[in-house]
Amino acid sequence: MSEIMLKIYSPDPELARPLNVLKSMWLDLKRARPIAWRLFVRDFSAQYRASFLGYAWAVLPPLLNSFTFVFLNNQGLLKAGSTGSSYPFYALTGTILWQLFSDSLTMPLAALQQSKSILARLNFPRESVILSGLLGVMVTLLIRLILLGVMMMVFGIVPGAGFLLFPVALFALCAAGLALGLMIAPAGMLFGDVGKLLTLILPVWMLLTPVVYPPRIHGLAASIAAWNPVTPLIETARASLTAQPLDHLPSFAFMMVLSFLLILGGWLGFRIGMPHLVARLG
Repeated sequence: MSEIMLKIYSPDPELARPLNVLKSMWLDLKRARPIAWRLFVRDFSAQYRASFLGYAWAVLPPLLNSFTFVFLNNQGLLKAGSTGSSYPFYALTGTILWQLFSDSLTMPLAALQQSKSILARLNFPRESVILSGLLGVMVTLLIRLILLGVMMMVFGIVPGAGFLLFPVALFALCAAGLALGLMIAPAGMLFGDVGKLLTLILPVWMLLTPVVYPPRIHGLAASIAAWNPVTPLIETARASLTAQPLDHLPSFAFMMVLSFLLILGGWLGFRIGMPHLVARLG
């Protein structure tokens, strides 16, 4: 006999009972998992089935982006400086790490826009849509990590003991992007300008982040890198993979904790805002 979920709506503010809110969030997350899996299988297979190059699209963006910077560096138009490893591998690693952050940030808005029709017609845990998109980000990351492993063998990169920190750094990058994405998504559903601004801001943000060049020591670029919240995440992830000194561990730990706290806050705002957003969309 199937269990019937009873949900009672009250005019009282939801935040007036924080323990009930946390319990409801956890229950909805459990209910969302099977729906998220079905949405993921549908969307992910359709995404690559309708493409001529198929799964190659998962690795083409980081390959083409890193190739561009490798070319500029070889021609002397970009002075990357000392990177501690082969520059092509350095650029590819940074590009893959940045795209994990970028994909995690843009995913909530893209997933909600893709599921706009079912959000307005069906009553189901809205977390399913985000979990489905997150699964897509993880599978794409896995394909790119296979490419990264091949390139490590090609360039003879041997990770050290700090390699154990690499998965943690990946989750921290994903968490930071997801936290920002959850806070931006509701506004992006209402105002198309938000998505357009993201497409303008993210490339500039990447250039201001030490993705394809080491952090500068002096000047304005050094100050920007020092205050850039993504810098310690990318630098720690790359250093743990290439056996380089882990110079950003304190700021990395701070950003990791902050990211998970912001995910909780973004998730709470998402739950509170989604009923009003769905009503407006409907």
